[in-house]
Order: sequence, then C-alpha cells, then structure tokens
Amino acid sequence: MSATTDSTTESKETRLRRYLSQRAEDGEVYIKSKFIADDVELSPKEIGALMVKLRDSAAELEIEKWSYTSATTWRVTRG
Repeated sequence: MSATTDSTTESKETRLRRYLSQRAEDGEVYIKSKFIADDVELSPKEIGALMVKLRDSAAELEIEKWSYTSATTWRVTRG
C-alpha cells in the first residue's frame, strides 16, 4: 500500500485541520500552500480548496488568504 492509500483512513480535511491547529498553537502563523502541501502530502490545489472550506467550517481556527507571490500565503490563528 502507498502512503496516499494509508492516509485515506483520515480525511484530507481532518489532516489539514489538525496540522493547522498545531502550527497556530502559539499564535498566528503565515504559511504558503506549497509548504502545507508538502507537510500533509496533498497538492497545493487541494490545499487551496480545503482552506476555503475550513475557513467556513473550522470554528477553532481563523483562516485568511493573506497574499499571493509565488504561492498563496495563508494567515492562520486559533479562534
């Protein structure tokens, strides 16, 4: 089985939510989609779609699209 197949036991959204909660534990954090994608083994495109979804559904996090340079940067804080 591949790592991708193994990770299906936990949804992509849940994985991303947990990752963002851990990163924002000490306050606000600014993270580029491409670096999040590397850390949670998803594509930057998947990260963008999931971040928009989490922005509306994750009450414990405040997610804001911050800037776009070479990749989208997100500002994440604990709600």
